[in-house]
Amino acid sequence: MVAYLEFEKPIAELQARIAELRSTADAGSLDIESEVSKLEAKSDKLLRDTYAKLTPWQKTQVARHPERPHFKDYVAGFVSDFMPLAGDRAFADDQAIIGGLGRLGDRKVMVIGHEKGDDTASRIRHNFGMAKPEGYRKAIRLMELADRFGLPVVSLVDTSGAFPGIQAEERGQAEAIARSTEACLALGVPMVAAVVGEGGSGGAIAVAAANSVLMFEHAVYSVISPEGCASILWRTGDKAAEAAEAMKVTAADLQKLGVVDRVVAEPVGGAHRDPAAAIAALGAAIGEELDKLAGKKPTTLRAARRDKFLAIG
Repeated sequence: MVAYLEFEKPIAELQARIAELRSTADAGSLDIESEVSKLEAKSDKLLRDTYAKLTPWQKTQVARHPERPHFKDYVAGFVSDFMPLAGDRAFADDQAIIGGLGRLGDRKVMVIGHEKGDDTASRIRHNFGMAKPEGYRKAIRLMELADRFGLPVVSLVDTSGAFPGIQAEERGQAEAIARSTEACLALGVPMVAAVVGEGGSGGAIAVAAANSVLMFEHAVYSVISPEGCASILWRTGDKAAEAAEAMKVTAADLQKLGVVDRVVAEPVGGAHRDPAAAIAALGAAIGEELDKLAGKKPTTLRAARRDKFLAIG
């Protein structure tokens, strides 16, 4: 069962009616296939129409949907022979960021990304995808390892932001984010980043300063959450929808602004409705971007990355 969002209530009502009719038919000999077919067609059209005109705030809700695919799902879907590498070799292993070696098609790659978890226990273990300094220092270690062995880097971004707790600040959160961003920009190998859900603030850019930045159609990417922006500007989180509109957090807006290079289409109704199709589409898009970057010299890759980010804004 799909968990319906607030704006999907009409769709949920139609689906409930379809389920009710099917259960009625199962209980007796009623032939209700014609009525069910009509309702399913109506439901499909309503779903398409709804997702064709989502507001930025509604896209934010879709990007946060708990049933969207997570890092481990993408790795299982398009990375073979994945070998996780743990720890920052200084303090601890932060499970909010996972990384390791693997193959994307016939290409050896280093894959790094945020993992939010998909149930209560795993969300706590992964700290809801909010990394601490040791998470970013692990990312730095893995990027430098990839650079040393000439392996392209693929990063998957899905975080509401870096962990804001006092322990993280004590261990140098801002410095770790800055160093991780610097490590991305200094890579002499191709780097492709994909915003697959939420791209929140420095917690996202720390592993997304890539040669090519991809973004799912219903993902969001911003310097602060809409609620955080609203609380600063209007002193209330109730204005989050207005903030999301003003902040240009959607993939289409960010592509126009030059922040992202490519928007990857999602299945109708979002990636959570057909995870396999979404994962396959993203894997193919990343492969195509790596093909474009293959064979380029380290100096060319660094210069292109630097020019790309200096040109934003």
